This record gives sequence, structure tokens and C-alpha cells, in this order.
Amino acid sequence: MAMRTPEELSNLIKELIEQYTPEVKMVDFGIVFQVGDGIARIYGLERAMSGELLEFEDSSLGIALNLEANNVGAVLLSDGLKITEGSRVRCTGKIAEIPVGEAYLGRVVNALAQPVDGKGSISTTETRAIESLAPGIVARRSVYEPLQTGLVAVDAMIPIGRGQRELIIGDRQTGKTAIAVDTILNQKGKGVICVYVAIGQKASSVAQVLNTLKERGALDYTIIVMANANEPATLQYLAPYTGATIAEFFMYTGRPTLTIYDDLSKQAQAYHVFYLHSRLLERAAKLSNALGEGSMTALPIVETQEGDVSAYIPTNVISITDGQIFLSAGLFNSGLRPAINVGISVSRVGSAAQPKAMKKIAGTLKLSLAQFAELEAFAQFASDLDQATQNQLARGARLREILKQDQNSPLSLAEMVSSIYVGTNGYLDSLAVSDVRGFLKGFRAYLASDYSRFGTIVAETNAFSDEAESILKEAITTYKATV
Repeated sequence: MAMRTPEELSNLIKELIEQYTPEVKMVDFGIVFQVGDGIARIYGLERAMSGELLEFEDSSLGIALNLEANNVGAVLLSDGLKITEGSRVRCTGKIAEIPVGEAYLGRVVNALAQPVDGKGSISTTETRAIESLAPGIVARRSVYEPLQTGLVAVDAMIPIGRGQRELIIGDRQTGKTAIAVDTILNQKGKGVICVYVAIGQKASSVAQVLNTLKERGALDYTIIVMANANEPATLQYLAPYTGATIAEFFMYTGRPTLTIYDDLSKQAQAYHVFYLHSRLLERAAKLSNALGEGSMTALPIVETQEGDVSAYIPTNVISITDGQIFLSAGLFNSGLRPAINVGISVSRVGSAAQPKAMKKIAGTLKLSLAQFAELEAFAQFASDLDQATQNQLARGARLREILKQDQNSPLSLAEMVSSIYVGTNGYLDSLAVSDVRGFLKGFRAYLASDYSRFGTIVAETNAFSDEAESILKEAITTYKATV
């Protein structure tokens, strides 16, 4: 190649400079072109990442969610009153994350994990991304350990396992939150960390739950995340993800956790996207041995209108859970509380997550109750019933009484097993239906004080051995003789 003279080089450089057209790109900064309802649409921000924190010129923050061809959709983490068309926005380079750690136990926080209980700041060293990937197939193992609610109807017929997603669904004021709170109370002494997420609730309702947990000594192992009805829609949308993120810290340190989302209907109304709940609930898992065997059990709550489970939100959540506990307004009003419709409630984990003692005793209960419900409907139109049918109806009416429980009164495994055994073996048949609950309450107290060996065997082995059965039979005989 021939050497160029300085003149030639100079001319070549001039030529290149003249041909160069600078391409201006808005890379780190963007401009808001639309804002409203907690959402901002922004031109620019070509390098924005999904879930990245964005800073607006009034110092408020947002999260980049929709990365579209020519704009970015972001949710605002404030009321956004000072953000207008033309406001500048910049990328921070950070994915939205919250602090996590042991210090959150017993605290009440908002959707950004900031304390709102007046007990001062929460000291932590770790953070986790609000939107994190659910554990993959290899990272999981099958659900096999029971997560007991202390409710006879659930633990006997719709058992829940650690790592499961079980939907609680029903109309307004049918006791959905009561089931969730009872489940938290029943985890006392079992090493389960509970996270209660209140979405779009009245502050007074959350205060009531808080007081119940405090009075029963359950707040020590519980964290409450709240985004009340008067808070921006964005925070109601974020709250469940924050709850899941806090629970994940404990799950990945090898501990069982329970997250309750109360309720997802209000979150979906705040941010109506189809995959909203699937990417949240997929984070519930039972981790493999290699990852420490921690678990996150999810109990999402969904409100129905007039029992319509075929509406958009209920069907969406039913399709991504492992079963549902259906609460019926009709049963609630008739006095069956908890008002669980056993016929259309289901657990797809089933007896794999049921203690041996319960599996052995409760096998016939669901079938007996289903037959009773059918016979009861038929008997309304029959004037003359044979003795066998009358006996079956009488037994069914007494079995149904076993399922009735007072609020905030979860039972131990031994108490549930003894109650079901008494009913399914005909020891209640001679009692009036109205006396059944009083008899069972007295018998459980008698069993705990005079025959405590029974409770010890069941608690230690989770099984219903021949020794336990003989102790129980003796206790029933002696107790019945005294009443």
C-alpha cells in the first residue's frame, strides 16, 4: 500500500467528517407523554430493563414494566401528582428490590417494605428483587409435609401441604379471612414463618387481624404487609410481590413459610393483567434437599359475586392453584361455620400431605357427609323413610356438627382425630344434635387432662396406633358415663 502524503490524509479526514451524521439517542433519559391512574408512559429509555427503578424529576420513583417498541410503561410508587407530560425520567440501573431479613418478624410494613407500626426502622443487610424467578422443576421436590390449619373440615377432607397453593374462595363476609388467620394461629410452635398481605382492605380490618395475632402470641412469627384501600393502586399491585419476596428470604434459608394474600381480587382490580397472579403464585414451592428443603405455602383469597366461580378473576386463579376451599354464603347463613362446601372444595395434593393419624380416621368422613347431603335433599320430598335412612340422616347431622368451630380456635391433630373418631364410630348417635358440640368440647378437655398419653402419642408419631385407639375408647366410655 502506497504511503499517503499529509495533504491526502488531511483531505480524507475532512471528507469523513463531512459524511458523518451524528445519531442522537435518548439512552438514559426519557420524557413522559402520558400519565394517569398510577401509570406513566415514557418516550426514550431505550436501555431500560424490565423491573428497573426509574427516577422522575420530582425525585419520585417508578418501576419499568411494559417495554414496548417505542415507549416504556411504568408504574408509579407515589401518587404522581407532580408528574406531568414533559417531565424528565432517568434510568437508575437498579432492579426494584426491597430489604429482607430476620428483623422483619413481628413487624407491620407497607408495600415497599417500610415499617408503618411506629416501632422504628428495620435493620437489615440483605435485599431481594421484588420480581424474582420462581424455582424451576429441578429446584423443587414434591409436596409431602402437612401444613395444618387446625380446622377439622380442611385438615380431614381438603389437606394442605407445605409448598402448596390452595385458594380460599367465596362471597363477601363468608369467613375467608377467618380461615387464613386460624391457619396462622395454628402454626404456633411449628417453626413456620407467616406473611399476611392485606390488599385494599380497610385499616380497621387489618388492625383487627393484628390484634388477634398479638393476643394469641402469633405476631412473633408473623409479618404483616399492608396496602390499604386508600393507598395508590400501584402499591396495592406491589404488596403481594413484596410479601412473597420477604417470605422467599426465609424459604431459601431452609424454613417453611406461609403467605396469605387477602385478597387478590382487589390486586387484579388495581392492575388487570392475565399473568399477574401466575407469576406470583408460581413462586410458592417446596425446595429440594440440595436447596435446604425450605417451602412457601400460598393461601390466596379471592372474592366471588353471588358465588360465581366462572368469572374472570376466580377462573384465572383456580387454574393456577392446587385446589380450592369454597365458602358458601348459604351454609354460612344456616350456621355452619366455617362455611366450607366440602362437595366442590378440593386439594390436588391430597393425602400425600396428611398425617397418618388423620388419613386413617378421616377416610370415610367426606363420603359420609356427601351421602348425607344427598339424602337430606331427597328426604325433604319423602314423607316416609325407612329406619336405615333415618339412621344415616341422624349420623350425618351429628358429623356435620363436628365440622363447626369457633373463630380463632384451631385444634391440635390429637383433638381433631378424637372428635372425628367419636363421630364416625357412632358414639354421638345417642345425643341430641344440639348437644354434640358441647359434648365434644367437654370430652376434648377431659382427654387432655385425664388421658394425656393419647395426645402425646399422636403428637410424637403423627399416627393413630392400636395403643392410642385403646386409650381413646377407654376415655370415651368413662367420659360418657359421667355426663
